[in-house]
Amino acid sequence: MDNTKTARRRPTKELLGIAGIIGFLLVWEVIPRVGIVDARFLPPASEVILALVRDFGLAAFWLAVGETMLAWLIGLVIAVLAATLLGFIIGSSAFLRSFTNSTVEFLRPIPSVALIPLAVLLFGVKMESSLMLIIYASFWQIFIQVLYGVADVDNVAMNTAKSYGLGQFARIRHVVFPTALPYLMTGVRLAASVALILAITAELVIGSPGLGREIALAQSGGAIAGMYALVLATGLIGVLINLVMRFVERKTLSWHSSVRAEVIV
Repeated sequence: MDNTKTARRRPTKELLGIAGIIGFLLVWEVIPRVGIVDARFLPPASEVILALVRDFGLAAFWLAVGETMLAWLIGLVIAVLAATLLGFIIGSSAFLRSFTNSTVEFLRPIPSVALIPLAVLLFGVKMESSLMLIIYASFWQIFIQVLYGVADVDNVAMNTAKSYGLGQFARIRHVVFPTALPYLMTGVRLAASVALILAITAELVIGSPGLGREIALAQSGGAIAGMYALVLATGLIGVLINLVMRFVERKTLSWHSSVRAEVIV
């Protein structure tokens, strides 16, 4: 496909996305104004956006954003390090894969929110409670992807590396890691979104510092427009995180065929 067609397609896709957002906001604006939903419970989009703009000028808002993002970052980093290390160790051993398979299949489906009572008992309403939920949920997103990536290593390439006398660590570095890296980056991107969801959930339910707690306080105080504004802020943060993670993924995997194909298309 030539560059002219590619250049035309990208703006069209972006314009459709912008049109979708505008359409959603227009529907949101109309629904409470025509009385389909009581405006006390769903204020018009214009009121919510104005409330969000006012929040941008408040130090308390940015403090809450900072607390949420700090919990998100710490939890995600710990989950990435732990899942990557254990994924490569377990994935590289047929014995360990078989030995841990039942445990993984038992623990992985447990919803993170089910651990909220345990988190409160252990850490109270501190950030550590949020971290426990974030790490648990994010860990599985990355760990399972790394296991798939290690299992996808070509046996011919591995045997060739062995025939050239490469040791265990050298084979992991030059054969296993390049194969598993696309899986790892996918897991990190998915985990980044999951980590934000769990950070907000923990703050909303447990009451640990952050945007989630501010949403709960706005709701209990009757500031409905302010509550929706904070919800909208969390959505914007989620979109920003996704864009950043996709950018990092493309840069990290610029050599990989899947990314090159995406750029060409």
